[in-house]
Amino acid sequence: MKKLIMIIIAFATLQVSAQEQKREMKKQHMTSKMEYSPEEMAQLQTKKMTLKLDLDAKQQNEVSALLLEQAKLRQSKKDAFSDSKAKEEKKTFSKEERFKMANARLDRQIEMKKKMKGILSPEQYDKWSKMNEGRNRHGKNHNMRSSHKKDGMSPQKRKQ
Repeated sequence: MKKLIMIIIAFATLQVSAQEQKREMKKQHMTSKMEYSPEEMAQLQTKKMTLKLDLDAKQQNEVSALLLEQAKLRQSKKDAFSDSKAKEEKKTFSKEERFKMANARLDRQIEMKKKMKGILSPEQYDKWSKMNEGRNRHGKNHNMRSSHKKDGMSPQKRKQ
């Protein structure tokens, strides 16, 4: 009996330390991403897209400029958020403000899609769309899972 208890305690200790390491690694990954300037982020994203979509030099320049513009916008929003967080402002947005923000975000996504369609060939655009579709689908699935936790049902159980 004592051996069984010791094994359970050892297993629990290992589990806790493994979870802590996982959190620490995730935190390091996020902070390392934050250290890049908008120019560096745009350059890295352009190179990744060049590898995946086989972009030519002209396309690389156009995509790089577009990604740089987006990275600067993200940086300015991140700075504004961190400034408000530093001031300890716990701002809650009204329904109208949330609607305006969501509308502006969707307008930017539509504009990005139009610009990419003009830069990329039809085959490249299809591949790029599929890449972004997978990223968006992950976020939607994540949100669905978290909303179903309230009633205790997983999405798989709900389908049945």
